Amino acid sequence: MGGTRMSIVTVQLGQCGNQIGHEVFSALCSDVRGTHGLCSKKENESYQDSCKERFFCQEESGVPVARAVLVDMEPKVISQTLSMAARSGHWRYNSHSHFCQKQGSGNNWANGYSVHGPRHKEAIMNLVQKEAEKCDRLGGFFTIMSMAGGTGSGLGAFVTQCLRDAFPTSFILNHVVWPYGTGEVIVQNYNSVLTLSHLYHSSDALLVHENDVIHKICAQLMNIKQISFRDVNQVIAHQLGSVFQPTHTAGGGSGYSRNPLGDLMETLVPHPEFRMLGLRNIPQMPENSLPYSAFSWPGLIKHLRQMLIANAQMEEGIDWQVRPPHPGSSIPSTSKPLHFNTSIANLVILRGKDVHSVDLGSFQDPSLYTSWLNPQDAFNAWKTPRAFNKYEKSAALVSNSQFLLKPLDSIVGKAWNMFASKAYLHQYTKFGIQEEDFLDCFTTLEQNLCHIKKHSTQGQVQLTWKLIQELRL
Repeated sequence: MGGTRMSIVTVQLGQCGNQIGHEVFSALCSDVRGTHGLCSKKENESYQDSCKERFFCQEESGVPVARAVLVDMEPKVISQTLSMAARSGHWRYNSHSHFCQKQGSGNNWANGYSVHGPRHKEAIMNLVQKEAEKCDRLGGFFTIMSMAGGTGSGLGAFVTQCLRDAFPTSFILNHVVWPYGTGEVIVQNYNSVLTLSHLYHSSDALLVHENDVIHKICAQLMNIKQISFRDVNQVIAHQLGSVFQPTHTAGGGSGYSRNPLGDLMETLVPHPEFRMLGLRNIPQMPENSLPYSAFSWPGLIKHLRQMLIANAQMEEGIDWQVRPPHPGSSIPSTSKPLHFNTSIANLVILRGKDVHSVDLGSFQDPSLYTSWLNPQDAFNAWKTPRAFNKYEKSAALVSNSQFLLKPLDSIVGKAWNMFASKAYLHQYTKFGIQEEDFLDCFTTLEQNLCHIKKHSTQGQVQLTWKLIQELRL
């Protein structure tokens, strides 16, 4: 049956994309090699085979080779990434599947998108084509990039468009890292607005991690004192692994899911206007605390549901006062709890001991969802008795909800204020990105914000098209 499984080609873009990509493959590999499966030998072997087919090619040497293409405009990070993987002895990258140049994009989105993209399109797409041809069946592409810089974001948006043109029927999931609110780069809000609006046109879904949130998890849950990029990336990789490692889908019969990206899109993206997905994980703790911790499924599920409706990103500091509005109640909009996070669709993934006896009824409550989808269609659960990464029981929640409303509003607002005073625009116009292009991007995102706001449960949030009208004046 091995050959019927679909494989995923990962495209790592820019410094952030390459560093996270490396941590993702390391996490997948260490999970597969672990003896902590807590399940039958047969189940464990099936899980291992499924993961390898999905993310790795098998070489004669026996060392799995990641199905990945690495792209950066500077050589340093790629050469570090290749050698770290090879040194692990457990997996490696294909030594011919990377593309880099001598100079970066200088945090300039337009440089990545309008200059480096078209100039290197053929070389990059040739590498992608070769990786795709190695798959018995191609399930789609998983791209990893930052929104704030130049290469990952600008070149990343360009490459995603090329993937869509070259593989019109393949699924494309973009993993994007949302910049710190305080900002690493002065023009990060411009870069973010340009990236998001372009990805909206070519990607099937965007899976978002916010740097600020992951930083908090490192500090408060992982107890890390001096937090490095690597610490942040390892938490992101753990969360991604908890979604992409094999599971049994609801109607998938006895075998592991054959088409992970397709299943994810079908479950979570019921409407093309809503393609931003968030990810939460529970529990998360330092590895040395695991032997002293015991968790019950009802406790984990209760916390995960409250994290969803109160829009909390981790199990510490959840606001337990937030409650779903009563179905059918016509509360005036002034008293509606605006901090209640309405969902369009949710997927809960359970791994470990006794998963099949877990009651997930609380996630099927109609008041959690927008009124235009049947809760039976809006909620799905995937499960496997195979434990993940040394956690006896763990749950992940992938959610298509209003979770990004505030950060998106903030980024669009900050970028608009800079744009209104024409700050730094010359850096973009000299590479061919004109004011009209910015206006199109603002319009795309403002419409998106309106759609997200409108789909609160009672539909009572007043829409404001003020910005759109301003743009058109």
